[in-house]
Amino acid sequence: MRKVEVVDYDQEWVALFNKEQKMIRDILRDEIHDIFHIGSTSVENLPAKPVIDIMPVVYHIELVDQFNERLQEIGYVAKGENGLPGRRYFTKGGDNHTHHIHFYELGHEGITRHLAFRDYLRSHPAEATKYGRIKQANSSQYSFNMEAYIQGKSTFASEIEQKALHWYENLK
Repeated sequence: MRKVEVVDYDQEWVALFNKEQKMIRDILRDEIHDIFHIGSTSVENLPAKPVIDIMPVVYHIELVDQFNERLQEIGYVAKGENGLPGRRYFTKGGDNHTHHIHFYELGHEGITRHLAFRDYLRSHPAEATKYGRIKQANSSQYSFNMEAYIQGKSTFASEIEQKALHWYENLK
């Protein structure tokens, strides 16, 4: 059973992302359009589960499957779409998950959703602080129940996502 642990922001998360994204680029090379650090570890000063979320954007999502073995060599386990059509999801770190990769094909709506959420929290520190407090409270209350932890923050996260998408669209 995986423990739900939310910790204070750690500047090392940026270096961990950079190390992983370099290895991913070395494997997928020309198939990569861009790679983004997403999730709570990508937002400075936001408490987070210490899991580095990585979002490579690729030209052809179906080609990612050809790299499963190479990604396994650097510690990743392929999970397929894992409930989200058009995505390829990988985990690293065994049961404790230290890294997640979320591959999307260029143009997939999931890309905008993740980037809007991240950038909104980066630009709205009061919202990020509130979100961090909710995450910390839920991790204390549901230390060994990941599903309850996620459910406990989902209402606020959905509200942020809607605000973020609206805000992000207005930036363009």
